[in-house]
Amino acid sequence: MCIVTRKVMDEAELVRFVRSPDGEVVPDLARKLPGRGVWVAVERAKVAEAAAKGLFSRGFKAQSKTDPGLADRLGLQLRRQAVSTLSLARKAGEAVSGFTKVEEALRKGPVRLLLQAEGTSEDGGRKLTRLAGPRTAICGFLQCADLDLAFGRANVVHAAVADGGLAERLVFHVARLARYEGFEFPDSGTRAVGSEDEQ
Repeated sequence: MCIVTRKVMDEAELVRFVRSPDGEVVPDLARKLPGRGVWVAVERAKVAEAAAKGLFSRGFKAQSKTDPGLADRLGLQLRRQAVSTLSLARKAGEAVSGFTKVEEALRKGPVRLLLQAEGTSEDGGRKLTRLAGPRTAICGFLQCADLDLAFGRANVVHAAVADGGLAERLVFHVARLARYEGFEFPDSGTRAVGSEDEQ
């Protein structure tokens, strides 16, 4: 249950926080840290509200220290989680980058996730989007720097991740980042991914 809205929600829609031994509120994205956990909806505004209203202390039933930049820090952690999973997919040979390779992957299929850096030219972006299959989720909010980091080279604008392998875990992390930051990320084909995959 979210400590802000008091609503029971699916675990995929929540982020777990724990209280460190020195009383600091710490996000637990992998849901593996010891101790009592409290849950907040995966939304930046809800995390900021929990911090501002002292709801973490109430949830932990103990005075807790909340970093003023907690909401920003969590946003960076969620982004890093998505980028590192994309990097793993690339290392496993499940992801390609570059317009030509992505176009080829989309034509061959099946592609589970099409990524286009924020600000991608409409012509190139539209052409690739038209090739996407019904199960292809499309992400257009990661920065070019995020894709560069994942692929270990500069100026990565387009990327594609094959269905299977790490694809569902990546879609899960991208969807959580989208929910947190309020980005558009429609994906009717997303399957639930368990907490053991949230690393």
